[in-house]
Amino acid sequence: MNTLGFSCACGAVTGSIATATTAEGDFVYCHCTDCQSVSKYLGAEDRILEQAGGTALYQSRCARLSIASGKDRLAGLHMTDKPTLRWYATCCNTPMFNTYANGKLPYVTTLLANCEAEGRAALGEPIGHLFLQDAPGDTEGLEPLSMNALLRRFFKRMVKDTFSGDRRRNPLFDAETLQPIAKPRRLTPAERAQLAGS
Repeated sequence: MNTLGFSCACGAVTGSIATATTAEGDFVYCHCTDCQSVSKYLGAEDRILEQAGGTALYQSRCARLSIASGKDRLAGLHMTDKPTLRWYATCCNTPMFNTYANGKLPYVTTLLANCEAEGRAALGEPIGHLFLQDAPGDTEGLEPLSMNALLRRFFKRMVKDTFSGDRRRNPLFDAETLQPIAKPRRLTPAERAQLAGS
């Protein structure tokens, strides 16, 4: 079964996603403004953003994530008032994962730009592209994917993680409280306005 190894830009944060296959997770591109903004805010556009300003993502079951080193270097950002939590490596400002605000809604989305080429290649082609209307680049020929379609696929994994207890085995959240291991920060309205205008 494919193991998807990852590392931040400086190599301090490392780990892997076990059983990273097309049957066990979803490879997509997201072009939403929030995905673009987090890379922009952290100065990581060149590393993270790919075709048409998209971010390559692999959404998987939360207990498949293992952190081998640098767990203490991870921190979280809320780019807006929405509950999506953007995890990054503080050592080099590398965006790493997306999760829900807490572990009650179990999933981990890994940014594939940080992943080893062999593991990434095993995922094949993306199942589609989210939020193409927000893309700053040419989207001709890209297959659109609705969020509702992705949520239907995610729901089966969510049920498994909830009833198996695996949602308490996500290393980004405390097993008892399901709260993030590092207190996240939410961007201020001024910071959001500066990002939007830059």
